[in-house]
Parts: sequence; C-alpha cells; structure tokens
Amino acid sequence: METLNELLNYTFKLSENIHISIKTILVIIVAFIFTSILLKVARRLINKKLEEDDRGKFKSIFSFLKYFIYLFVIIIALESSGIQVSVLLAGSAALLVGLGLGLQTLFQDIISGIFIILDKTLHVNDIIEIDGVFGKVFEIRLRTTRVVTVFNKVIIIPNHKFLTNNLINWTQNDNLTTEVIDVGVAYGSDVEKVKKILIEAALEHPKVLKNKMPDVLFMDFADSALMFRLRFSMNDSFYQLKLKSDLRFIIYEKFKLNNIIIPFPQRDVHLIQQKE
Repeated sequence: METLNELLNYTFKLSENIHISIKTILVIIVAFIFTSILLKVARRLINKKLEEDDRGKFKSIFSFLKYFIYLFVIIIALESSGIQVSVLLAGSAALLVGLGLGLQTLFQDIISGIFIILDKTLHVNDIIEIDGVFGKVFEIRLRTTRVVTVFNKVIIIPNHKFLTNNLINWTQNDNLTTEVIDVGVAYGSDVEKVKKILIEAALEHPKVLKNKMPDVLFMDFADSALMFRLRFSMNDSFYQLKLKSDLRFIIYEKFKLNNIIIPFPQRDVHLIQQKE
C-alpha cells in the first residue's frame, strides 16, 4: 500500500512553481472519461427532443462547446490537485496572446457558424450566390460551409463571409424563381409574332413551370435591334444555366423557321471626298 501511495504521489517537476503528480494525471483522466460519458448522455437526451433538421445543427454547436467543457474540467481538476493554474497562465501569457491573434479568424468563423446555425440564415440545399460563387449548399459546418457549383466543383467558404458580405439566397422564401432571357430581333420584325414564338419556346421545355405562364417584355429600341425579355419560372435554379441554354437553342431554331433575324451591330460609314 505504501508503495502504491509513493507511486501515486510521485511528482514531475515542470518548473519552480509547477509540479504535477501521477495522482493528478489519473484524476484528470478519470474526469475526462466521466465528462465524456455525461456529454454523450446529454447529447442523446437533447437529440430525442429535436427535429430531424435541427439535429445536425446541434451536433456542430455541441462539438464546439464540448472543448470548453473539457478545458473547464481540466482547470478544476488541476486546481483541486493543488496546482495553481493562474501561475501557469501567467507564465505563458505572451504565448497565449500570440496564439489568440493567430486564431482570431478561426474564432470569427466559428462564432459566425453558430449565428448561421441558430438564426437559420442558411439551410442545406439552399441555392446561394456570394462573392461571384453560385451553387447549392450541401453541408454547413461550424467553421466552413461547403457549396457545390453547377460544374460539380466543391467550394469551401469560411463562415464569416456570410455575415460580412452580401449574400443572395435564391431559395430563402421558396424554391420557385423567375429567370429571364434577353434577345434582340431586327427592326421590321413582327413583334407580336416574336412574342408568340418566345412564349411557345418556353412552354416546350419540361422544366419551365406551366402553372405560372411565361411572359414577354418589349424592353428597348436598341441601336441595332428590338430588345425583348422572356420571363419564365422554374423550381430548381441550380440548373438555370442548362435550362437557359436549351431555351436559346429552341428560340434560335424557331426564329430561323419563321425568318426572324437576330441582328449583329451595324454601322453606316460615309466617306466624304474633299476636292483639292
């Protein structure tokens, strides 16, 4: 028994003021195991009361908070074992200041992630546009958000950008969005016929919503063309580029069949010859 006590009280001298014994190390390990068990039980109990969509968000916040809980447990365990944590912190103050400055952006991302999760600024499957990036959110983490673009490229965006930059959420209110295609026709074209063709082209595409009829706006008398805008609705803006491309193919073929010309810029040049 005496041998065991001697072993437990064996002390490692880290500095003049800081000593740690094997008993203290064991106390910390036991405290860690006990805390880990309590956290798992608490997480399961809370998860049962949450909706399915909120469980992933709680997991991200919980993974962040548990590190502070572990840190708090370590401090309590060290203090209860007679180690003055304040002395340890004072000795490493310069290191902690430098570490804090280096991790400033990291903590900014984490805090932003908590705000995003709690106030529901973003959801998985939202279609967003930020800093010229257009894509669909497929994963929201505590520090970063992952977005997949229409070219199937994954972009990892730090969470603080969603709070400091202008964010366009195409699907915040509804999945239905209104898209437009601008097209110019030559002067002298039958404008009513152009309107009819554009609406027919939109209705031919299966992904254009039929319960909200497409319409056509006569936008402007441009230098070389009469400008029209086709407006139509769809319920998955993530594929808007492909749908617009399909519609342009259809419009071009219909214009060609109906002898409607899409003009190119033209200029009349008059040469004046001066008499000598």
